[in-house]
Amino acid sequence: MPTLTTYQTRIIPDWVDYNGHLRDAFYLLIFSYATDALMDRLGMDSNNREASGHSLFTLELHLNYLHEVKLDAEVEVRTQIIAHDQKRLHLYHSLHLVGGDKALAGNEQMLLHVDLAGPRSAPFSEATLSKLQAIVDGQSDLPVPDYIGRVIALPPQK
Repeated sequence: MPTLTTYQTRIIPDWVDYNGHLRDAFYLLIFSYATDALMDRLGMDSNNREASGHSLFTLELHLNYLHEVKLDAEVEVRTQIIAHDQKRLHLYHSLHLVGGDKALAGNEQMLLHVDLAGPRSAPFSEATLSKLQAIVDGQSDLPVPDYIGRVIALPPQK
């Protein structure tokens, strides 16, 4: 299984800045919608969230801007599950022109499964764990993305 295409959209005028490029905040909006779509695929849609009282919270994310994205571009997000445990999900989204190979942006996320009544962390259901593991197994031949585990820092002064 290759990366999952989790979201597609056209870049609209409200999302574009004074340079004619997608505003930095809207990259994250697009990736957020892709995370929502992944949640739906895992059976964690709005009906499930209401019934179970559980959801995913974002603990941390890193966003890398790699190439310009312009008005009216048709883009898609491809998602790779990097790892998961009983409560957390580590994933990577990449933004591409629809059907294109070149990554325009990359987004690494760490998500936590949460019981909203607390809120406090809670283990995934067996059904969700099974779906997660099936995706991981299907993506086992994919390379680790280039922009995983990066740290923001200036190089040491000489």
